[in-house]
Amino acid sequence: MTDSGQTASHAPPLLYTGPEIAAYGFSEGHPFGPDRHEVFVAELTDSGVLPRVQTAQPRQATREELLLFHTEEYVTLVEERCPSGSGYLDGGDTPALPWIDGACRFVVGAVLEAAKSIVAGPARRAFVPIAGLHHGARNSASGFCVYNDIGVVIEACRRNLGVRKIAYVDIDAHHGDGVFYGFEEDPDLLFADIHEDGRFLFPGTGFREESGKGQAAGTKLNIPVLPGADDSVFKAAWTEIEEYLDAGKPEMIILQCGADSLSGDPITHLEYSENAHAAAARSVCDIADRYCQGRVLALGGGGYNRRNLARAWTRVVQELAA
Repeated sequence: MTDSGQTASHAPPLLYTGPEIAAYGFSEGHPFGPDRHEVFVAELTDSGVLPRVQTAQPRQATREELLLFHTEEYVTLVEERCPSGSGYLDGGDTPALPWIDGACRFVVGAVLEAAKSIVAGPARRAFVPIAGLHHGARNSASGFCVYNDIGVVIEACRRNLGVRKIAYVDIDAHHGDGVFYGFEEDPDLLFADIHEDGRFLFPGTGFREESGKGQAAGTKLNIPVLPGADDSVFKAAWTEIEEYLDAGKPEMIILQCGADSLSGDPITHLEYSENAHAAAARSVCDIADRYCQGRVLALGGGGYNRRNLARAWTRVVQELAA
């Protein structure tokens, strides 16, 4: 029981917000700017759903926690390069800014706290808007992603929370390559990703034939869709994901709900509406209720049209709170 007398199954979803994670952004005018958090919170407030969630404060991840997924050499590189505020942490997408290391540690810490609350109580659902940094590799940054909070939380759930079989579902327009390749040979990580075909969009990966290696061969599901794909295409692909998750019976589901797959995003070419995000969140909650005590951890991911991300993420939170 929680302090309020609610069981975990009836506790409101947790929402992690605050200036600490809002600071994860690169500059005014950058696609991944610090204003993304602000526009989402304003939309959520206007929607009337805020009283049905419980707000929570992020904490900063420790170095040891980052090392659950990332290499020692890479974490040291970030620590050494960021204070100067010059150069990049990858080939040219992810600037090394003085505040970015600390801000990203708050993102990772928020996701770790959300997972702990979902697994150990009192919550069963949570949403972290500035999170879902799915391009970060174990040994490098990529695509605006310094640390991969998803990779860290998967490792933490297994080592510290006793949750082994986790489903990662990604509806961001970009392929979640940092997660896919980080767990490509892991048969216990269910991976389902609908994304714009890599022939047309960064990072150029996530083809159908990429379905896992070694003991994990055939266990991953990549669904590339063509530019211009709309809600009807998403719905057909989502049916395949539902069948995949039903067969896998996970113990917990992580949903990366990047809003750059909505029509009008400045750097992608898909044509979904926010209804796709609502439908995905609703379905994931239903599947989680069947197999994993309702455990859903939703992460904001990408999205560079501010109106789109505000509306799509708000729809996700509404479904988590239903």
